[in-house]
Amino acid sequence: MTVKVGVIGTGMIGQDHIRRLTQVLTGNQVVAVSDINKEQAEKVAGAIGAKAYTDGVALINDSDVDAVVVTSWGPTHEEYVLAAIAAGKPVFCEKPLATTQEACFRIIDAEVKRGKRLVQVGFMRRFDTAYRQMKAVVESGKIGAPLIFKSVHRNPSVPQSYTSDMAIVDTAVHDIDTARWLLGEEVKAVSVIAARRNSRGGELRDPIIVLMEMESGAVVDIEVSVNIDYAYDIGGEISGETGVVTLSERNGITVKSAGAFHGKVTADWKERFIEAFDIEFKEWLAAAGKGTAIGPSAWDGYAAAVATDAGVEAARTGTRVKVEMTDKPALYA
Repeated sequence: MTVKVGVIGTGMIGQDHIRRLTQVLTGNQVVAVSDINKEQAEKVAGAIGAKAYTDGVALINDSDVDAVVVTSWGPTHEEYVLAAIAAGKPVFCEKPLATTQEACFRIIDAEVKRGKRLVQVGFMRRFDTAYRQMKAVVESGKIGAPLIFKSVHRNPSVPQSYTSDMAIVDTAVHDIDTARWLLGEEVKAVSVIAARRNSRGGELRDPIIVLMEMESGAVVDIEVSVNIDYAYDIGGEISGETGVVTLSERNGITVKSAGAFHGKVTADWKERFIEAFDIEFKEWLAAAGKGTAIGPSAWDGYAAAVATDAGVEAARTGTRVKVEMTDKPALYA
């Protein structure tokens, strides 16, 4: 079966997903695109022989569209995801699922009333081979019960529009979701510690440590450094009762010369996670072809929003903030 896809949002990430769908993956056809910028939508649509819309809801309601990809501006996500659920169409939504906890729960409520999962949220680390191997080790019991998860998220630089809150809401959110997924439990409290400012970041609060207490008592330590210059560097290590599992460096080779050895570190997020993005969409398409969704759910989008809100409050107040969540519906058990 060929899944006919409509893509809402033709910015950088939208165009990259369109490239992935049209040039890398099979079993799908991008039949429609939408963007508030009419010229942009028409340009992207023309290059792939798709319809162009300026109204995302109209795209969703197009009878030729089987499934929807939402990569538009965050505040529009709720409207489009709810419209896709109402239309009974599987929807892939880049993070955030929505910009408030209340909006996330309206999506959950709509999906629960529909009676089946239709929403997948774009937390692509869950599809990275190395992270999946790490999770398999944890679930096997080889290192005993997890005690500490250390996650490292380093960017070479960020644009001037980047704010201190974004270090948690846009950057650490990936580590937060990864921690919940790897450890299989929810966040109970969040604290944030700011280090001495990186002079490259101006007045930006950078770097920071986000400390999370999990339901079991395990601790998560997330380092966020967004002006570290040298590369885009992602790291992770789980210390258990009887062993440790660590993400390996991704070098295919090591070069030795002039009395030293060195290897390559990835330059940006697209290079580091390109395979994860491909796997993410391959698995989404397989589920969408069956009229459903897998992977990170609307509940995961909600849980991430609750934890990041707590993180922002903790950073602003310098206090430990408890995470309060509603009961998880049976649909997401």
